[in-house]
Amino acid sequence: MTFVVETQDLRKDYRGRPALAGIALRVPRGSLFGFLGPNGAGKTTAIRILMGLLRPTAGSASILGMDCWRNGPRLRREVGYLPGDVRHYASMTGRQTLRFMDRAFGGGHMRRAERLAERLELELDKRLRAFSTGMRQKLGLIQALMHEPQVLILDEPTAALDPLVRQTVFDLLRDAAQKGRTVLFSSHTLSEVDALCDHVAIVRGGKLIEQERLATLRQRAPLRVEAWLDGAASSNGAVPTGLAVRERRADRIVGHWSGPREELLIWLQAQRVADFTVVPDFESLFMSYYSADEVREICDPIGGDAS
Repeated sequence: MTFVVETQDLRKDYRGRPALAGIALRVPRGSLFGFLGPNGAGKTTAIRILMGLLRPTAGSASILGMDCWRNGPRLRREVGYLPGDVRHYASMTGRQTLRFMDRAFGGGHMRRAERLAERLELELDKRLRAFSTGMRQKLGLIQALMHEPQVLILDEPTAALDPLVRQTVFDLLRDAAQKGRTVLFSSHTLSEVDALCDHVAIVRGGKLIEQERLATLRQRAPLRVEAWLDGAASSNGAVPTGLAVRERRADRIVGHWSGPREELLIWLQAQRVADFTVVPDFESLFMSYYSADEVREICDPIGGDAS
């Protein structure tokens, strides 16, 4: 497997306190890689080091085989980067900003930038001082995507976007991955990573606590079972030993299943089941990584402004 983004024992200290404590990332080529953790976990610090904007205290970071600190200016031209705090010249219009970036990227990318603006429904001829937070986020995404880079590094790319625009961004990132490009994006929202990614790294307190294919984590997560019964349950009210019941009413059973799936299906068939769902319960899995408050932050639905 070829890794496009790699870090080795990456550390960053601020006034003697570790913001990153020995992170080792491995981002495969062509992957949609989620960098997941609550606010303050160290995601933005790691991304700034990857972009050559911060020098690590120890360890190394590379993109496409290039050391991020020594090759920072070149990487910032070749990588599509969206910072967590998007800033522009307030007196310029969106179109002027993109023309400025087009020149920085070597020219020839304005038609694609305008097509991206149409997909994201962004008015380019307003001055940026009149842009909402969501509009500035859209402009930053266009800047990152317009020159079709081989690597995209995006810090909370959908944080200020409404759900419809968020889906458009997901489609754009999926298109990039299907063309062999590598996408690394940070998020503090589990549902976002689950919807988009094929790989995930989980960080807490500056430490990498998990790095895996998302499909593998799904297999590891307990199954949440919810069954709606057609009337009362069958005369056999016992439940199999693998089912930890969380809620039971005459018409509904909710619990977690930890045994073979075949046994669960056999038991469900024996009930008068009108409908049922069996899905991986990531929230329960993440309870083993984080505190209850951190789990609520990661698992709560994401918001955004409407423009």
